[in-house]
Amino acid sequence: MHPVHDIEVPLAIADFVPAVIEIPRGSRLKYEVDKPTGLLRLDRVLYSAVHYPANYGFIPRTHADDGDPLDILVLMQEPVEPLTILRARPLGGLRMVDEQGGDDKIVAVCIDDPAYAHYETWQALPPHILRELDRFFRDYKALEGKKQESVEVGDMYGHERALEVIRTSRDAYDRGEGR
Repeated sequence: MHPVHDIEVPLAIADFVPAVIEIPRGSRLKYEVDKPTGLLRLDRVLYSAVHYPANYGFIPRTHADDGDPLDILVLMQEPVEPLTILRARPLGGLRMVDEQGGDDKIVAVCIDDPAYAHYETWQALPPHILRELDRFFRDYKALEGKKQESVEVGDMYGHERALEVIRTSRDAYDRGEGR
């Protein structure tokens, strides 16, 4: 079974999407699923003194602007093991642009975690969580020698825009992009 290609994504995505976690919350290790094999590959250890503020992974059967499956951050109480599949409710997202182009990050909550399952919008999240997400994406490449002015982190967008980004990425995958 390949985590990018073989996990069903329901047509009705407003309630939840499957999220395959690559990186547990709190980690400084940047893993990515190796496209040919489906195994995890260590991309790098983060250069900055930051760690992933949420469980980080992708939505299967999607193809985003950066050529990879669509990224998703899943807020929940605990870090989870890499390659765990979670049911995640999209709340919104943010668009990041760097020297390689645009890269959307869907922000979601785990619907099977009672501490987070009740959140329906990103505006309902504690403000500090939103600041952590924003700061992480502004800082995590800082010591890699990348120009900070070449990294832009947009404002958080809402649920409807997140669903639109997911659908567009799923349509791109269905057209054969990313395979």
